[in-house]
Amino acid sequence: MNSLNDYCELIVDCEHKTAPIQEVGYPSIRTPNIGHGFFILDGVNRVSEATYTEWTKRAVPLSGDLILAREAPVGNVAVIPEEQQFCLGQRTVLLRPYKSKVVPDYLCYLLLTPLIRGQLISKSGGATVHHLNMKDIRALHIGTLPSLSEQAQTASVIKAYDNLIETNRRRIALLEESARLLYREWFVKLRFPGYELAKWQDGLPERWRFGQLDQALFLQRGFDLPHGARKPGDIPIIASTGVNGFHNEAKANGPGVVTGRSGTLGVVHYVHEDFWPLNTALWVKEFRSVTPFVAYFMLSDLNLAQYNSGASVPSLDRKVVHSIEVLIPPEKIMALFDEQIGPFFEQIRALQEMNKCAQYARDELLPKLMSGTIRV
Repeated sequence: MNSLNDYCELIVDCEHKTAPIQEVGYPSIRTPNIGHGFFILDGVNRVSEATYTEWTKRAVPLSGDLILAREAPVGNVAVIPEEQQFCLGQRTVLLRPYKSKVVPDYLCYLLLTPLIRGQLISKSGGATVHHLNMKDIRALHIGTLPSLSEQAQTASVIKAYDNLIETNRRRIALLEESARLLYREWFVKLRFPGYELAKWQDGLPERWRFGQLDQALFLQRGFDLPHGARKPGDIPIIASTGVNGFHNEAKANGPGVVTGRSGTLGVVHYVHEDFWPLNTALWVKEFRSVTPFVAYFMLSDLNLAQYNSGASVPSLDRKVVHSIEVLIPPEKIMALFDEQIGPFFEQIRALQEMNKCAQYARDELLPKLMSGTIRV
């Protein structure tokens, strides 16, 4: 009986303490940053070189290594890509496969199959939070693997879907950055159409005004929805890190804007359709004097992570956020802005739908390829 330990030269636990973070530096990979075969680096914590050195004393993560989530959710895993320097955040484990025995991508996809994930979940304890211990991770039953060439062929089929999804993610990021630059040109630098002819008073163009954030929009805490209560559907569940799953019921109408309340702070999500905002998030319940597009970029520009009020778990107090002073533009300028960037977000939505279809096809294909039901 072959275990995970038989296929890995290193299985290393993370440091069991919170790393000090800063705005720039090395990415610290925590469980919210690990998806199903890919890393989610939006809003990732970053650490200094000194912290990176301290947190990699047990092992320096290398390209081709895997990072496995021990908690929340148990069993998510991804392969470190080339030219990336990561360190382990809390509740993660580093796996370094014997490349003479197993292709790293193949091992990653194998760990994501329902059979292996079922083992991981069954071995995880805890009344409220599932948690894997190192002994069970090392003893995970893997079985006999096909030849390296067969592993590489199988992994390459699934990897093609992942590459498509990643390419679309990059395209989405470029579109969002283009829209963000336009927002800053108009609403931060105040170089909006016709600014040369605008009348200015007290340092502001006519009909522009400063006000508290709650005069522009109103944030509301999201709603609990345990995994056991979720029902099959296509309504996205939005957590502080983004889409956390799907349900058959919505709590908020789209378009919407969501940001983190607990755990991950500072990342803002624009949601095209009706959605369920999770309790780790704050969502815009009322757009009082700004449009959804302007609200999205306004919140993104505030760098909300700096308002963290949590001691051990990062958290955001909406009363504090509501009191932040913001610049509120006139309706005419916002309407022009929405008209300009609307096509950008139409493309973003199309790419997101493409990724959703690719993800579904990949997840359907994965267990069949890995079990040999379909051969390449």
